[in-house]
Amino acid sequence: MERNTVVRAMHDVGLATWFGGSLMGAIGLNAATAVVSDRSERLKVANAGWGRWAPVSAASIGAFLIGSAGLLTANRKRVAHQRGVGASTAAKAALTAAALAATAYTGVLGTRLADAGDVPVEGAVKPDKETPDDVARTQQQLRLMQWVVPAVTGLIVVLTSLHGEQQRPGQVIRGAARKRFSR
Repeated sequence: MERNTVVRAMHDVGLATWFGGSLMGAIGLNAATAVVSDRSERLKVANAGWGRWAPVSAASIGAFLIGSAGLLTANRKRVAHQRGVGASTAAKAALTAAALAATAYTGVLGTRLADAGDVPVEGAVKPDKETPDDVARTQQQLRLMQWVVPAVTGLIVVLTSLHGEQQRPGQVIRGAARKRFSR
């Protein structure tokens, strides 16, 4: 087997940053806005934090995608010939598409909240009784969506672990033999 350290590092660091940043945003940043004393400043604080994170997130997603493409190219024979690798690769691709869509949608929702201006809210994703209806609806959508990105990227981490296990020499030999003789 040849080494693919650079693309593997891009894949792993990009995915870790995408997963970890989205999880920290949901658990840390969004929740922490509730302690801002002025209820009309809470969305502004959340939007400032997410605005600073957005370029890092975009770079991490880009690194992950480049790394993924590099690993797929380097492992194309294993994907084609080792039993189970093609299916797990297809699942990982589908989850990646879902994570990209969820990330884009949360960005759209976040932009809507940023455009709302200084409105009173209980927290970044939780309206209060004085929150305008359109802002409250957007917050309720984002309250759910904030968990989708870390959940789906977390599943990608799990499939990445599976791919690592499938690369063990014994697994490669058994998987290739099973695929060959199962025809």
